[in-house]
Amino acid sequence: MNLMSDQTLIEKIRGLPPDKVAKVEAFVDLLRQSDDERQLTAAMMKLSQDAFARIWDNPDDAEYDRL
Repeated sequence: MNLMSDQTLIEKIRGLPPDKVAKVEAFVDLLRQSDDERQLTAAMMKLSQDAFARIWDNPDDAEYDRL
């Protein structure tokens, strides 16, 4: 995969009409939001593991684990 340089990308964006630049900006924001949400979800899952382990890892639930 051949990635273009930052400068090349900036030049391409500068060559777009304002309405297209707005769409590029919205798309970049969407990509960043998606990454942020993934990181937040992963962090929340990691933080909740111990709390859920105390609830799920017990002798009564072990019967369901064997099903």
